[in-house]
Amino acid sequence: MSYISDEILMQVEKPSRYTGGEWNSVIKNKEEVDIRFGFCFPDVYDIAMSHLGIKILYQLLNERADTWCERVFAPWPDLEGHMRKNHLKLFGLESQEAITNFDFIGFTLQYEMSYTNIINMLDLAGVPVFSKDRTGTMPFVIAGGPAGINPEPLADFVDLYNLGDGEEMLPEVMDVYIMWKKSGEPRIEFLKMAAKIDGVYVPAFYETTYNEDGTIKSFAIKEEAKGYGAKAVIQKRIVKDLDTAYFPDKMVVPFTSVVHDRIMMEIFRGCSRGCRFCQAGFIYRPVRERSVDTLVNIAEKLVNSTGYEEISMLSLSTSDYSSLIELTDKLLEKVEAKKVNLGLPSLRVDTFSLELMEKAQKVRKSGLTFAPEAGSQRLRDVINKGITEEDLLRSAELAFKGGWNSIKLYFMLGLPTETDEDILGIVDLAKKVLEVYDRVGNRARKPEITVSASTFVPKPFTPFQWVPQLSKDEIIRRQQLLKNALPRKISYGWHDPQTSLLEATLSRGDRRIGQVLYKVWQKGAKFDSWSEYMKFDRWMEAFADCGLRADFYNSRERSLDEILPWDHVDIGVTRKFLENEYKKALAGELTPNCMVKCSGCGVTVYGGGICVDNI
Repeated sequence: MSYISDEILMQVEKPSRYTGGEWNSVIKNKEEVDIRFGFCFPDVYDIAMSHLGIKILYQLLNERADTWCERVFAPWPDLEGHMRKNHLKLFGLESQEAITNFDFIGFTLQYEMSYTNIINMLDLAGVPVFSKDRTGTMPFVIAGGPAGINPEPLADFVDLYNLGDGEEMLPEVMDVYIMWKKSGEPRIEFLKMAAKIDGVYVPAFYETTYNEDGTIKSFAIKEEAKGYGAKAVIQKRIVKDLDTAYFPDKMVVPFTSVVHDRIMMEIFRGCSRGCRFCQAGFIYRPVRERSVDTLVNIAEKLVNSTGYEEISMLSLSTSDYSSLIELTDKLLEKVEAKKVNLGLPSLRVDTFSLELMEKAQKVRKSGLTFAPEAGSQRLRDVINKGITEEDLLRSAELAFKGGWNSIKLYFMLGLPTETDEDILGIVDLAKKVLEVYDRVGNRARKPEITVSASTFVPKPFTPFQWVPQLSKDEIIRRQQLLKNALPRKISYGWHDPQTSLLEATLSRGDRRIGQVLYKVWQKGAKFDSWSEYMKFDRWMEAFADCGLRADFYNSRERSLDEILPWDHVDIGVTRKFLENEYKKALAGELTPNCMVKCSGCGVTVYGGGICVDNI
């Protein structure tokens, strides 16, 4: 029976978002488990069910006999209105029960603009929003994911963080929780026990002091917490061997359409390229691959258990997988007869292969996306992209000759040292791609060339973590410059500059940002990643109410000796390396990728991945 009545469901968009019961979802007897875990994705079902991480950890936790993991998603505002009116609490899809009395409410942090949804979901669940207000057997709020690598903006709301890969860390937290639950000890004793686990961070055990100019003066373990086992620096956890790491052989198949409705198979983790703007490329180091045989075995099981007709091979740079041709050959042998398509996102233009794409899209063709990132070679060298104009035009020619007529070119505006000449270089590059189509493409079909330009957002743990972001007016000016210079034959897409400014503010925020998040939520903020709900003025009012300024976080240049809000987190990559990469960027110097030469970034400390394999 659905927790939400049929009468209400008939009045909302996509009722199937809330009913559960999908193929491969897990139902257990709540009386036979010790832990009830609500895995929360702070966005709507359609987005959440497209995320691979939730699919992995959902099945991992449910393979434990003592744990029942349920999925919990943010209800769209239409349903939330009915829930609040009828005093209905946030619920798990599997049991259709309110999560108020679950043991854990766990959030995956994929995008900073979803932070207000986290506060809203806790409030809708009837759980105190601030960790300091939770007592007794109230659920513990746990969080992890790439945005959580700077845990400070949500520090007031989260009881404990998992920093890094969760496949090994999360089960260890569950084991400790069961020990604590049986002990009958006070709530704080569990946090003390969890803090001793590598990769776990308990924000309440730490405190920050500030200088008069607003920068951080100190970050330290609280005096009363020094005997709790908390670490001065928390090192992220990694899974060293992906071949032995958990990966599910079944995934929940939604009843309704979602953004990525297909099998998603992670072929390797990390990236060797070292693009200086890319946070994922640094926080997921070192590169660790799954073997071809392991991947083929996973693919076979997932095709059989889900019925999907496409396998998307996921990584940060798919064409860098060392045995990609062998993998695609073996996968096609297994799945081609079943009319299963192979998807290869994240292909680099310098390694694009028509042979590979023909194999990957043998069943059906789709559009291609290439990411030059910048319009000039000078700026591509600044960001260490490692590709040339010739690489792009060669790849475009191969694609057009192979029958493709749709190519999307992805760029960023506002990269460090960018000039108007660099922006106009985007126009020149797009025109040259169009000229290639006119020369070698199918004249019977019109070319579809799209330029997509997002706004650069400086992120923690990158060489650009110290740089200022452009002002809103300057972002708009550069967007208009590009738009006006592009010929009509080329489509143009851009991102809302106000959202990018807030993303930069939250991604590099300190613990004081929590005040702003709570205040802006009180003003009605939620679903801020959706343009129809994001109200920039409301955010600016919240900053003013809290005596803070957004531009302190997004458009201020930081000195290299400043204490950064995330300095107590160790991702393996050293601060000295990031500083050197920043200086090399300003000098336009390239750093070779890790497969060619070790650049000494520091992640050899983990003793796994290519750092060991290439010695």
